[in-house]
Amino acid sequence: MVGIIMGSKSDLPIMKDAAEILEKFGVSYEINVVSAHRTPELMVEYAKNAHKRGIKVIIAGAGGAAHLPGMTASLTPLPVIGVPVKSSNSIDGWDSILSILQMPSGIPVATVALNAAKNAGILAAKIIAAGEPALLEKLSAYMEELKQAVLESGKDLKV
Repeated sequence: MVGIIMGSKSDLPIMKDAAEILEKFGVSYEINVVSAHRTPELMVEYAKNAHKRGIKVIIAGAGGAAHLPGMTASLTPLPVIGVPVKSSNSIDGWDSILSILQMPSGIPVATVALNAAKNAGILAAKIIAAGEPALLEKLSAYMEELKQAVLESGKDLKV
């Protein structure tokens, strides 16, 4: 249901977080390396045909110039969530953030924080859950877990 793509295998340590949270919610996914610059034909084919294969949301992670999320969004009718990745050739991650965030009118990309693939996975699950009550319940339970963890963490505070 969710397509996770990244510009390079070196992005996998970050992007695996999206896959792990989707697994927690029981959301199926596929994961691939699709470079906007080194395999542009593959990117075009992937973006244009993902919905025909049952993909509902695409998570696209990229570092550096980070064209993958925006170019994918320009080619697909599906929602795209961009994950800016702080790569080895990055300008402290800002190049990736701004490349994904500053999209022209008509080509939206939902953008999460730098290296925040887990949040991209949660957002993808929330988008899908709008039409799936069982998934909506799992997300509600997850939010309750987060709440309880915060409440529990404050119990032992002493000044």
